[in-house]
Amino acid sequence: MAKYSEKRQIGNIAEDISAMFLVKSGHRILDRNYLKKWGELDIVSVDRSDTIHFIEVKCKTVGFSRETLAENHYNSVSRQVSQKSFTDIDFKIELSRESPDEENDEYRPEDNVHYHKQKRMMRAIETYIMENPNKVGDREWQIDVLAVTLDFSRETAIMKHIENVIFDV
Repeated sequence: MAKYSEKRQIGNIAEDISAMFLVKSGHRILDRNYLKKWGELDIVSVDRSDTIHFIEVKCKTVGFSRETLAENHYNSVSRQVSQKSFTDIDFKIELSRESPDEENDEYRPEDNVHYHKQKRMMRAIETYIMENPNKVGDREWQIDVLAVTLDFSRETAIMKHIENVIFDV
């Protein structure tokens, strides 16, 4: 089995926690890590009102060290579509309108959805809609960003769900 880089391991944790958060919020996960040469969709879900959500997960860490990741052996939930319980994740989830210490922090995860990322994501969305007419159909859809701050020292994930973002592409 290939060992993931630290960055990928942290990204997997953030995406797993995001999927868990969405399921607990009433979403049904349709796909995860939909990948094309020209772009990727981290999570595709449908909410209770039958709206499709194309979700970009962005993450930053607090209190992280290599030892923390190695010692705790955070188990990544299957990358496959699943409605199973997410009991392998030890992080508590807090919902926040702002990231902790945002007024003192220059970096917000959601700021990393730059123009080129938006363009690649839009191409991936267009392809997903064409390839999955049975999943999408004539449903309304929107783009969301889930900004996740992983606080390893508190084993807490602070979630900021930014819904229905509009890209300038």
